[in-house]
Amino acid sequence: MTILSSAWLHIDDQTRLVFSLIIGLVAVLWVLTWLVKKSTNNNPPLPPGPRGLPLVGNLLSLDPELHTYFAGLAKTYGPIYTLKLGGKTGIVISSPEITKEVLKDQDITFANRDVPVAGREAAYGGADIVWTPYGPEWRMLRKVCVREMLSNTTLDSVYGLRRREVRETIGYLYRKAGSPVDVGDQTFVTVMNVITSMLWGGTVEGDERAGLGAEFKQVVGEMTGLLGAPNFSDFFPALERFDLQGIQKKMKGLAKRFDRIFETMIEERLKKMSGEKSKDFLQILLQMKDDGDAKTPFTMTHVKAMLMDMVVGGTDTTSNTMEYALAEMMNKPQIMTRLQQELEAVVGKDNIVEESHIGKLPYLYCVMKEVLRLHPALPLLVPHCPSATSTVSGYTIPKGARVFVNVWAIHRDPSIWENPLEFRPERFLDGKWDYSGNDFKYFPFGSGRRICAGTAMAERMFLYSLASLVHSFEWSLPAGENLDLEEKFGIVLKKRIPLVAIPTPRLSDPSLYE
Repeated sequence: MTILSSAWLHIDDQTRLVFSLIIGLVAVLWVLTWLVKKSTNNNPPLPPGPRGLPLVGNLLSLDPELHTYFAGLAKTYGPIYTLKLGGKTGIVISSPEITKEVLKDQDITFANRDVPVAGREAAYGGADIVWTPYGPEWRMLRKVCVREMLSNTTLDSVYGLRRREVRETIGYLYRKAGSPVDVGDQTFVTVMNVITSMLWGGTVEGDERAGLGAEFKQVVGEMTGLLGAPNFSDFFPALERFDLQGIQKKMKGLAKRFDRIFETMIEERLKKMSGEKSKDFLQILLQMKDDGDAKTPFTMTHVKAMLMDMVVGGTDTTSNTMEYALAEMMNKPQIMTRLQQELEAVVGKDNIVEESHIGKLPYLYCVMKEVLRLHPALPLLVPHCPSATSTVSGYTIPKGARVFVNVWAIHRDPSIWENPLEFRPERFLDGKWDYSGNDFKYFPFGSGRRICAGTAMAERMFLYSLASLVHSFEWSLPAGENLDLEEKFGIVLKKRIPLVAIPTPRLSDPSLYE
């Protein structure tokens, strides 16, 4: 017999009657309140979803490979469903029709972000393009990025930088011919050198390429990993100060490593700015800070946040995609052969690839589109956050929810794509699909106002670099090694096992590798 039931037996009948009446009254009042709320609440229900535990909801059942886990849940609960993530409501979408409602029909409502703790630490309090709320400040940052840094005119003007770095990579691989190289490290260094050259003129050269490239790649990889990791501090804001998983501390340490570089470069540029004619992007940004609009000022924090976006957002995504493209073609040698034949017809085996050749290489475009279909750089995009409660597909999406769009699942939907798990670039030969974000069956760079600002840059880097790698070398695995195509989830998707391959020169004239 419990203490409570024992105590109940020792209460007199009158007292018991009073207690019973009070309990009954409370129960009646609760039922009446519930009925009133139900009658006055005309909002549709939340989307269906798996039952969760008290307080933590579905947090403890999350799989680290969120993109595949979410795709699996969609088979049970449908193309839109709810997850209770501690104190947050998560909404997962995995159909083109519902995605259109969110990213086009109600784009303004869903144009904000639910900024994670790791995002605030990495981006100077969320002062960058990725995390800043939609509004005048975000529009100003987007304008600066697109107009000053990533416009076609600007990208054309820095072709010499891209060419120099790609040729440096080809020369490095030529010197390593016959030996295994980490493809991801080398493609990362190439992209990093192009971006840092555009930003402030810095590059990694010679034998430093392997060591420093691997170090930078590790730091960026850790940062994107932390951005994609479920964090209790995000789902229970009251616990943020305890940093139970140590994510905030780790991100703060990683961000400081880049901040020291930014501080050094800014200090150097401020000393050199007077009287210097040629400008890199950092100088342009610093000048904009001084000449900024009083209503929407462009601050030093914005300068650093923009540098962080370029260095972190532009390197890992592009290099991982190139690594996957080469791996998929090594897995299907007939695709590699077809691309090499196209390159020979357009470029010739007695010549090197130039960007002027790229527009004449339709199969190369197909390879890029197919690798972005099968392995989109951001498998869940960057989660959206509605600024007001809204209705989507007949369900209520509450204000402040974290909305995941599973582009990875949509790109592998067998009702949309024939043999969706097969790497088959030929499916894009009809030219139907592009990166505009207007077709919600294929949108690897997102859609709407928050569509990726760096699409043109990524496209140029990918096409030119991959064409050069495939035209200049045959690629093979070290003896006894098997090719692995398994993915590892993060906010940026990557190969679980890095691609280590042996380059063998294809071109007969050694001077073509200089």
